Amino acid sequence: MSESFKLADAFVPQGYLTHAIQSSQQSTKLLNVLLRQGKIPDKGWSDAQIEQLLQQLSNLDSNNFTHNVGVGEREARIYSNIVRARHYGLGHGIGRSGDLCASQPKAVGSSLLYNLTSSMAKDAVKAAGLPSVSEVVVLPCATGAALLLCLSSLAEVRPDTELVVWLRCDQRSCFKAIYTAGLEPVVVEGVLAGDEVLSDVGAVQSILAGPQCCRVRAVITTTSCFAPRAADDVVAVASLCHQYGVPHVINNAYGLQSTKLMHNIKEAARCGRVDIVIQSTDKNFMVPVGGALACTFDQPTAKRISAAYPGRASISPVMDLFITLLSMGKRRFVELTKERNVLKIFLDAELQTVAQRHDLRLLSCPCNPISSGLALPSVVSSRSATALGAMLFTRGVSGARVVPPGKLSSIGRTEFVGWGGHHSRYPVAYLTASASIGMTQADVINFITRLDRCLVEWKKKEAMQYSGASLKCPQPKVITAAAENCDDDEENSDGLLWGDANPCPGSTQLTEVDEAINGVHESSLNGSSS
Repeated sequence: MSESFKLADAFVPQGYLTHAIQSSQQSTKLLNVLLRQGKIPDKGWSDAQIEQLLQQLSNLDSNNFTHNVGVGEREARIYSNIVRARHYGLGHGIGRSGDLCASQPKAVGSSLLYNLTSSMAKDAVKAAGLPSVSEVVVLPCATGAALLLCLSSLAEVRPDTELVVWLRCDQRSCFKAIYTAGLEPVVVEGVLAGDEVLSDVGAVQSILAGPQCCRVRAVITTTSCFAPRAADDVVAVASLCHQYGVPHVINNAYGLQSTKLMHNIKEAARCGRVDIVIQSTDKNFMVPVGGALACTFDQPTAKRISAAYPGRASISPVMDLFITLLSMGKRRFVELTKERNVLKIFLDAELQTVAQRHDLRLLSCPCNPISSGLALPSVVSSRSATALGAMLFTRGVSGARVVPPGKLSSIGRTEFVGWGGHHSRYPVAYLTASASIGMTQADVINFITRLDRCLVEWKKKEAMQYSGASLKCPQPKVITAAAENCDDDEENSDGLLWGDANPCPGSTQLTEVDEAINGVHESSLNGSSS
């Protein structure tokens, strides 16, 4: 018992005081476990417990000392009380000018918060399926800027190099990061196999086996992506990078929630070379945009990334992750990933029902555990296809993408044909949807209901424009053995608003989905998901 509590005995009856002390000690025990283990608590903390800890950490920063007199140019002075409350008085940021992970003498509380967040983030990555990870650097920037930072950090191990081998994946952030780092991309086009766009591992080998290999800074592969793009064969590429001594960076932006993708990365790191794996915090942990995790398999690589960050950084994205991990707890995080798997199966079944009703076709993308695609009729124009996407958006559906074939786009000095389709000759327009972490049954049902209504309205307009022309979808080419062997159990989507959450006629009933999700919760309570 502290001296303060002993002194309080003169003012409050001993029996009352003892009960209050015991309650206070519970929060102290939780903090001691967190500091001792550095892991996500198995069960999430209450909001009151988290806020109490944040206030304790804030009191350790010099700008919150009652006796402090700051005479420097940066003393964490905060004018607005609203801003102060939003940040719990933590105004010094994180890191020092020479290292993002370095502790600040004036900001012990902020430094402790950052290091605890990094430790809990590593625990989360291990729980997600990557037990061999050595270090996790929590970066106060989103995925694109994180990739830029990592490419810059590799200059130390690959000096005098200016090329980055990039397996084409039509998402701008990564590609822009290459140019912004002052490097030149070497684009490797994918291979079209049935509906799916697969990695051209042979083309990567040809580049690394050639005279340009000595100029290559890194190879960038992508795991989480929109259909019909398949997750890259990171195991095969890791083997090549090991063989030719070239760094390998994996863009796993929203793949942390996928056990299949995390297993592939684990095997890639075990069998070959993987230097850095990048994950987004907002896509995997449901926090505001602005953070990323850089996972490495040795300390020197992590230190280079940390040292490459210029100056101090904002604590906001780090604090968001810190609060969320404490609130969510490991048990709930694992539950959410399992629930997502169940909902992906449900989403695909519902999309298949809609496809049959409207004479459309669900794209066969077995090597993409995140995203699903619905092919649109071949006679549809680009303008008409994007009109369907606009129709969905105005009805409250966000996240769905409609991609017409043959779209032209330029990024830096590189021009792409068929942008959005991951391939210059992807044959059909299509719509994508994903089943991401935090998604609910109601989200799927509402999305399918609105999609069904939009397709009815859209097809009426198309029929008027193409009177006499068939609105049937073309059948795919024969799927190769490579595609057939990529079996999966993961995925991604969203849907919102507009009407009651009632499934459209002929849709899958929720009984089995309810039972599966209840099973996830029961197994978690029995300790099998921790």
